[in-house]
Amino acid sequence: MMRKLKNSELGRLSVDEFKANDKTPIVVVMDNIRSSNNVGSLFRTSDALIVNSLYLCGITNTPPSDDIRKTALGAEESVDWKYFENTLDAIAVLKAYGYKICAIEQVEHSIMLPDFQPTKGEKLALVFGNEVKGVDQKVIDQCDACVEIPQYGTKHSLNISVSAGVVLWDIFQKIS
Repeated sequence: MMRKLKNSELGRLSVDEFKANDKTPIVVVMDNIRSSNNVGSLFRTSDALIVNSLYLCGITNTPPSDDIRKTALGAEESVDWKYFENTLDAIAVLKAYGYKICAIEQVEHSIMLPDFQPTKGEKLALVFGNEVKGVDQKVIDQCDACVEIPQYGTKHSLNISVSAGVVLWDIFQKIS
Protein backbone atom coordinates (compact mmCIF):
# COMPACT_ATOMS: atom_id res chain seq x y z
CA MET A 1 0.00 0.00 0.00
CA MET A 2 1.16 3.54 -0.71
CA ARG A 3 0.51 6.53 1.54
CA LYS A 4 0.36 10.02 0.11
CA LEU A 5 3.04 12.21 1.67
CA LYS A 6 2.15 15.34 3.61
CA ASN A 7 3.70 18.64 2.54
CA SER A 8 5.72 18.65 5.75
CA GLU A 9 7.35 15.35 4.68
CA LEU A 10 8.56 16.57 1.29
CA GLY A 11 11.74 18.29 2.52
CA ARG A 12 11.22 21.40 0.41
CA LEU A 13 13.69 24.28 0.46
CA SER A 14 12.72 27.55 2.07
CA VAL A 15 12.77 30.62 -0.19
CA ASP A 16 16.09 31.68 1.37
CA GLU A 17 17.57 28.20 0.87
CA PHE A 18 16.33 28.19 -2.74
CA LYS A 19 17.95 31.57 -3.43
CA ALA A 20 21.26 30.39 -1.91
CA ASN A 21 21.20 27.05 -3.76
CA ASP A 22 23.08 26.37 -7.01
CA LYS A 23 20.81 26.83 -10.01
CA THR A 24 20.33 25.08 -13.30
CA PRO A 25 22.16 27.30 -15.86
CA ILE A 26 18.95 28.14 -17.74
CA VAL A 27 17.17 31.45 -18.19
CA VAL A 28 13.58 31.25 -19.41
CA VAL A 29 12.68 34.17 -21.69
CA MET A 30 8.98 34.96 -22.13
CA ASP A 31 8.40 36.79 -25.40
CA ASN A 32 5.10 38.69 -25.03
CA ILE A 33 3.12 36.09 -23.08
CA ARG A 34 -0.44 37.34 -22.74
CA SER A 35 -1.78 34.96 -20.06
CA SER A 36 -0.82 35.63 -16.45
CA ASN A 37 -1.75 32.02 -15.70
CA ASN A 38 0.95 30.88 -18.14
CA VAL A 39 3.43 33.26 -16.51
CA GLY A 40 2.60 31.85 -13.08
CA SER A 41 2.95 28.32 -14.39
CA LEU A 42 6.43 29.09 -15.75
CA PHE A 43 7.43 30.51 -12.36
CA ARG A 44 6.26 27.31 -10.68
CA THR A 45 7.96 24.99 -13.17
CA SER A 46 11.15 27.06 -12.95
CA ASP A 47 11.10 26.74 -9.17
CA ALA A 48 10.66 22.97 -9.41
CA LEU A 49 13.71 22.64 -11.68
CA ILE A 50 15.79 25.34 -9.92
CA VAL A 51 16.03 27.46 -13.07
CA ASN A 52 18.42 30.40 -12.74
CA SER A 53 15.94 33.14 -13.65
CA LEU A 54 13.06 34.33 -15.80
CA TYR A 55 13.13 37.25 -18.22
CA LEU A 56 9.65 38.65 -18.72
CA CYS A 57 9.40 40.71 -21.90
CA GLY A 58 6.96 43.03 -23.63
CA ILE A 59 3.31 42.53 -22.67
CA THR A 60 4.19 39.71 -20.25
CA ASN A 61 2.70 40.48 -16.84
CA THR A 62 5.08 40.76 -13.88
CA PRO A 63 4.75 40.18 -10.13
CA PRO A 64 3.18 41.27 -7.94
CA SER A 65 0.00 40.03 -9.59
CA ASP A 66 -2.92 38.08 -8.15
CA ASP A 67 -3.32 36.29 -11.50
CA ILE A 68 0.33 35.15 -11.52
CA ARG A 69 0.11 34.16 -7.84
CA LYS A 70 -2.85 31.82 -8.56
CA THR A 71 -0.68 29.44 -10.57
CA ALA A 72 2.79 30.30 -9.23
CA LEU A 73 1.74 29.44 -5.65
CA GLY A 74 4.61 31.48 -4.21
CA ALA A 75 7.26 30.63 -6.81
CA GLU A 76 7.25 34.28 -7.86
CA GLU A 77 8.97 34.89 -4.51
CA SER A 78 11.69 32.26 -4.98
CA VAL A 79 12.63 32.49 -8.67
CA ASP A 80 14.65 35.55 -9.72
CA TRP A 81 13.17 37.53 -12.59
CA LYS A 82 13.77 40.66 -14.64
CA TYR A 83 11.52 42.67 -16.91
CA PHE A 84 12.51 43.94 -20.37
CA GLU A 85 10.27 46.13 -22.49
CA ASN A 86 11.79 44.54 -25.60
CA THR A 87 12.74 40.87 -25.95
CA LEU A 88 15.66 41.79 -28.22
CA ASP A 89 17.19 43.78 -25.35
CA ALA A 90 16.93 40.69 -23.12
CA ILE A 91 18.60 38.58 -25.80
CA ALA A 92 21.44 41.10 -26.11
CA VAL A 93 22.06 41.00 -22.35
CA LEU A 94 22.05 37.21 -22.32
CA LYS A 95 24.48 37.03 -25.25
CA ALA A 96 26.80 39.44 -23.42
CA TYR A 97 26.73 37.01 -20.47
CA GLY A 98 27.66 34.09 -22.73
CA TYR A 99 24.30 32.36 -23.03
CA LYS A 100 23.38 30.18 -25.99
CA ILE A 101 19.98 31.44 -27.14
CA CYS A 102 17.43 28.81 -28.19
CA ALA A 103 13.90 29.60 -29.27
CA ILE A 104 11.31 26.91 -28.73
CA GLU A 105 9.61 27.20 -32.08
CA GLN A 106 8.75 25.45 -35.34
CA VAL A 107 11.16 26.77 -37.96
CA GLU A 108 13.10 25.55 -40.96
CA HIS A 109 16.06 23.48 -39.76
CA SER A 110 14.84 23.28 -36.17
CA ILE A 111 16.39 20.69 -33.88
CA MET A 112 13.87 18.17 -32.59
CA LEU A 113 13.91 18.13 -28.78
CA PRO A 114 15.04 14.47 -28.51
CA ASP A 115 18.02 15.36 -30.76
CA PHE A 116 18.96 18.53 -28.85
CA GLN A 117 22.04 17.76 -26.77
CA PRO A 118 23.09 20.65 -24.53
CA THR A 119 26.49 20.52 -22.95
CA LYS A 120 26.57 20.13 -19.18
CA GLY A 121 27.46 23.50 -17.66
CA GLU A 122 26.51 25.41 -20.83
CA LYS A 123 24.43 28.49 -20.12
CA LEU A 124 21.14 28.31 -22.04
CA ALA A 125 18.43 30.88 -22.60
CA LEU A 126 15.17 29.30 -23.75
CA VAL A 127 12.74 31.65 -25.48
CA PHE A 128 9.03 30.83 -25.31
CA GLY A 129 6.67 32.88 -27.47
CA ASN A 130 3.25 34.41 -27.48
CA GLU A 131 0.31 32.02 -27.25
CA VAL A 132 -0.98 32.97 -30.72
CA LYS A 133 1.99 34.29 -32.69
CA GLY A 134 4.81 32.26 -31.16
CA VAL A 135 8.35 33.64 -30.92
CA ASP A 136 8.74 36.82 -32.97
CA GLN A 137 10.79 36.37 -36.16
CA LYS A 138 13.14 39.22 -35.15
CA VAL A 139 13.91 37.28 -31.96
CA ILE A 140 14.38 34.04 -33.91
CA ASP A 141 16.90 35.89 -36.11
CA GLN A 142 19.03 36.50 -33.00
CA CYS A 143 18.91 32.90 -31.76
CA ASP A 144 21.70 30.37 -31.99
CA ALA A 145 19.24 27.51 -32.50
CA CYS A 146 15.55 26.64 -32.51
CA VAL A 147 14.29 23.57 -30.73
CA GLU A 148 11.00 21.95 -31.68
CA ILE A 149 8.83 19.56 -29.70
CA PRO A 150 7.77 16.69 -31.99
CA GLN A 151 3.99 16.46 -32.31
CA TYR A 152 2.06 13.70 -34.04
CA GLY A 153 -1.64 14.59 -33.86
CA THR A 154 -3.84 17.02 -35.76
CA LYS A 155 -2.78 20.10 -33.78
CA HIS A 156 0.52 21.84 -34.35
CA SER A 157 1.04 23.57 -31.03
CA LEU A 158 0.98 23.08 -27.28
CA ASN A 159 0.07 25.55 -24.57
CA ILE A 160 3.18 27.49 -23.51
CA SER A 161 3.06 26.14 -19.97
CA VAL A 162 2.95 22.57 -21.31
CA SER A 163 5.75 23.32 -23.80
CA ALA A 164 7.89 24.81 -21.06
CA GLY A 165 7.31 21.82 -18.78
CA VAL A 166 8.25 19.36 -21.52
CA VAL A 167 11.34 21.28 -22.66
CA LEU A 168 12.65 22.22 -19.23
CA TRP A 169 12.26 18.69 -17.87
CA ASP A 170 13.98 17.20 -20.93
CA ILE A 171 16.91 19.60 -20.76
CA PHE A 172 17.17 19.34 -16.97
CA GLN A 173 17.51 15.55 -17.35
CA LYS A 174 20.16 15.91 -20.06
CA ILE A 175 22.39 18.32 -18.10
CA SER A 176 21.94 16.97 -14.56
